Amino acid sequence: MMNIKNYTSEIDPSKSMANIEKWLVEIGASNINKIYVDKICTGITFLYFDLQMKQTIAFHLKVQVKECFEIFWKQRAQKNDKTRKTDMDQANRSAWKILSDWAEIQCSMILLGQATPLQMFLPFVYDVKNNETLYDKISSGKMNHLLTY
Repeated sequence: MMNIKNYTSEIDPSKSMANIEKWLVEIGASNINKIYVDKICTGITFLYFDLQMKQTIAFHLKVQVKECFEIFWKQRAQKNDKTRKTDMDQANRSAWKILSDWAEIQCSMILLGQATPLQMFLPFVYDVKNNETLYDKISSGKMNHLLTY
C-alpha cells in the first residue's frame, strides 16, 4: 500500500474518538455526541456557539470506515471471511485515527488564532432536521446556486 497515513494504526477507535472530543472541548464545543448505526459509531456531532454570529451551530463529523475498507479490500490478494473481518477492523481503526489527527490539526489552528471554528468545520455544518451537512447539500445539487459563477 502506498504511504497512506495511519493505514496500519493499532489505536482503538474509542481512543481516537476520545481524542477528538478532547480537542473539541478545547475550542469550546458543547453537546458532543456519538452517532451509532447497528452498534457501530459512524460519527460525532457537536454544538458550537459562534460569538461573532451570536448563534449556536451544529456540526457533524462522519467517519468514512466503509470507504476505507473498500480501499483495503481492493488491494487484498487473498479474500475470505477472515481477511474481510481483519480489513474491516483495520479500516475502523485507520479511519478514526485519520479523523482524530485531522480534528487535532483543525483545532490547533483555531487555538492558535489561525482560523475560526466555522472556517475549519464549514463543510460539516449540520442540518439536524434533514440529517445533512452543508457538504451533503452542495454535493447533491441542492445548493448549486452557491457554485454558479
